Amino acid sequence: MPPGTTPSQTIGPFFHDALLAEDRSELVSPDHSSAIRIEGTVYDGAGEPVPDAMLEIWQSNPAGRYDHPADNREDLPLDEDFSGFGRCGTDTSGKFSFVTIKPGSVPGPDGQTQAPHIMVSIFARGLLKRLVTRIYFPDEEEANAADLVLQSIEDPEFRKTLIARDEGECLRFDVHLQGEQQTAFFEFAE
Repeated sequence: MPPGTTPSQTIGPFFHDALLAEDRSELVSPDHSSAIRIEGTVYDGAGEPVPDAMLEIWQSNPAGRYDHPADNREDLPLDEDFSGFGRCGTDTSGKFSFVTIKPGSVPGPDGQTQAPHIMVSIFARGLLKRLVTRIYFPDEEEANAADLVLQSIEDPEFRKTLIARDEGECLRFDVHLQGEQQTAFFEFAE
């Protein structure tokens, strides 16, 4: 009998032992002239903090170019000191933090310009697959209003779950896995 597919298995909680040995939460130094801090908490469906989740971020540089071979737009500068990738686990209070720089606008699959954003993948116990969302910036109202991905979310209150809040010292982006305040997540072909 030929082998079949294996059954699904929930994710983790192995992140702290296997994937978080190296701190990748600072994509740039906090002293970098353009550094921004993004802080948040991951909550479960009951509103309780998730102490063993892992978040990965992926973003372009400020010019809107990704550090990836598929982004071969040589008219845009590539910063070899900025990979655009970060990884962070939540602490015992469900909190996470990244230090990065604000990305530039990037072209969408349809050729239209997308608003500056950061892609986020969330891995946590009880999930069969990672969850994918985006962080948009509160000071990009015009670009956000024209972003087709953001505008594809019909409910304006649900759409707001993707826009970070400016708290002066940092941008705040909480992730609610379920419930009334659930963050908007996107289907992502693996």
